[in-house]
Amino acid sequence: MTNVDSTGDASGSDIQAVQRVGQICSLFGPHTTELTAADVAERLGLNRTTAYRYCTSLVTAGILERGHRRGTFVLGGMMLQLGMHALQRRVIKIAPPFLAELSVAVRTTTVLAVWGAHGPVVALVNEDLSRTVVVTVHAGTQLDLSSAQMRVFLSCQDEQAFERATEGISDAKRAEVEAAVFMARRNGYGIVSHSDGLFAAAAPVFDEYGICATIALLGADQMADLSSGSPTLAKLVNTAAALSAELGGQERKRVADL
Repeated sequence: MTNVDSTGDASGSDIQAVQRVGQICSLFGPHTTELTAADVAERLGLNRTTAYRYCTSLVTAGILERGHRRGTFVLGGMMLQLGMHALQRRVIKIAPPFLAELSVAVRTTTVLAVWGAHGPVVALVNEDLSRTVVVTVHAGTQLDLSSAQMRVFLSCQDEQAFERATEGISDAKRAEVEAAVFMARRNGYGIVSHSDGLFAAAAPVFDEYGICATIALLGADQMADLSSGSPTLAKLVNTAAALSAELGGQERKRVADL
């Protein structure tokens, strides 16, 4: 039973419990699919008994489930259902034909990412199957600071978002990310290239409230032309702009255009 005070509002202990549930759920991610109560206790500064009680209560609620390994917990069916509902955003319903047309036009895998609890999350993938080597990424993948999508998102967000995203990284890495975010803001797109020929190029998608997603190209063609004004980048940027227009959003002016 929920504890209420004389005004009918939830008590402070209930609010704290809700915050704990959120903290526990946020510990899971692409590289942390299962946790023990001891893991939860260590990471949240709880004693093990309290952590275990929270975990077992969340199992009862369907938020967590028992893992295959003894003493472990994984995200439960309720979280899967909530995740599926959360992905029913308008941009995800509208984007598929835009991704498909772009993929065919530039012969490259196209990806739609939306902003999640800890940064961009891959929502849709349209693989380019016309090449011998197919470059792809799984839907649900959490993208980090090294991704073109993260840098594009940060280029359209405020300074607080940048501070949160770069908290705890080295000064050198922070400077590198800051420079990349500036270039994404200046150009209206972001590019990450690797020595092995793998590349990602991303452009922002806007709805009436601001940036809501990114469209990205993933490829492995060492001869791909990603220079400013190239047909590939122009098609990417124009596709993102067309999807933005469909969503009722307005493309932000690039720094270079101001």
